[in-house]
Amino acid sequence: MSSEFEIIAETRTDLGKGASRRLRRLEEKVPGIIYGNDIAPASISLVSKDLIKALENEAFFNHILSVSIDGKAEQAVIKDLQRHPSKGYPLHIDFQRVDANHKLHMNVPLHFLNEENCPGVKQDGGIIAHLLTEVEITCLPKDLPEFIEVDLVAMSLGQTLHLTDLTLPVGVELVAFTHGNEHDHDQPICNVHAPRGETVVADDDTASEEDESETEGS
Repeated sequence: MSSEFEIIAETRTDLGKGASRRLRRLEEKVPGIIYGNDIAPASISLVSKDLIKALENEAFFNHILSVSIDGKAEQAVIKDLQRHPSKGYPLHIDFQRVDANHKLHMNVPLHFLNEENCPGVKQDGGIIAHLLTEVEITCLPKDLPEFIEVDLVAMSLGQTLHLTDLTLPVGVELVAFTHGNEHDHDQPICNVHAPRGETVVADDDTASEEDESETEGS
């Protein structure tokens, strides 16, 4: 994936919690750090309004960024972002330097398609429950996706999709499946369930058989 975002930063030498508070309040900047690639970590600061604007774009979180520090550009990805608990503005940001030959571990969002048009919703009045909204992947920087699509066009009432149902881009692997047998880590992604108070009946024949069994046992 090519760089589409450029971040302008500068080195900061005044460290500590007090210095970070002054940086935010007096200079309207956000403290951060960049590390990785066997290079010493560097403490940096970014203009707050520029970072806030960049954070409005979902793709910013899953792109290879060009971080220009004192005029010297480095490629990196966001590894952690701390926000104010109630106001939501950024308090601190961590960047990890990128090596083109080493795989990244990143969380990428799931984009659900055709929710309104799947048979379980459109025909049977079901409700879709999102059980996961993102997945952890590993891939080389050039293969990093902004998101992974989950097409629900064929989902029926009572059906559940799992990690093994995902169609992954070339070069992308799920971290969950690197821990052993994929079936042991095959988490559900989403399902279509009946509205509360209703039950899903497979078909009329099954319902009739259950009624007969209850009659015989009484």
